[in-house]
Amino acid sequence: MRIGILGAGNIGTTLAHRLAAAGHQVKVANSRGPETVPANALNSGATAVTASEVVDGVDVLITSVPFARIPDLRPLIEQLPDDAVVIDTSNYYPHRDGNIAAVDEGQVQSLWVSEQFGRKVNKAWNAINTGSFDSKATPVGHPDRLAIPVAGDSDAQRALTMSLVEETGFDALDAGQLEQSWRQQPGTPVYCTDFTKEKVAEALAAADKSRSILRRDLMIQVNREILNDPTSVRGEDYMVQLHRVFNT
Repeated sequence: MRIGILGAGNIGTTLAHRLAAAGHQVKVANSRGPETVPANALNSGATAVTASEVVDGVDVLITSVPFARIPDLRPLIEQLPDDAVVIDTSNYYPHRDGNIAAVDEGQVQSLWVSEQFGRKVNKAWNAINTGSFDSKATPVGHPDRLAIPVAGDSDAQRALTMSLVEETGFDALDAGQLEQSWRQQPGTPVYCTDFTKEKVAEALAAADKSRSILRRDLMIQVNREILNDPTSVRGEDYMVQLHRVFNT
């Protein structure tokens, strides 16, 4: 497939590398220009392009930008082919993104993103931290293969998104309609906790919407304190363990 990736941070870079290695025609762009796209995003065949070029003629567009920048992408989204599938990886963090009233009042993040884009999105790759996504891919059938939830309103688009997740080295778990994608937002049991497929399904079912915001904000506060403590010792899976403490 022809895949565009808008955003060349950690997740976007790994996506470009993995999906190009899987045989797709991948274009990747960021807000600063093709010359600033990291080399490791391109070393399996992806091409660095401008933002306007990344949406041209693609079958799939993956957006991987800070949540606050989502509204800025509307002009690019409007240039997509009508049948292009849009997949978003973003998460809302008020301390980073500033407060967004509709989301603070309870609107599901991916529904807000869909409103900003003027078309429905699919939600994937948002519930795994960058270190795990970069280092924990495994072959199909591996007993410890981690899983990533995928939500979307179109059965066909959700199935396509799940197939791409599988190609990046993780099991895909059908998380249902976009309205239910709050179950994979920050602060929920599935978020950045590195579970296998069976455990991901249990974590989605156990999500508590009323508690997720509190858990998200407590985790951020404690993480800041730990990072500012020069005596703290953080292991390789520090972020996964921290999310498991606060989210499950």
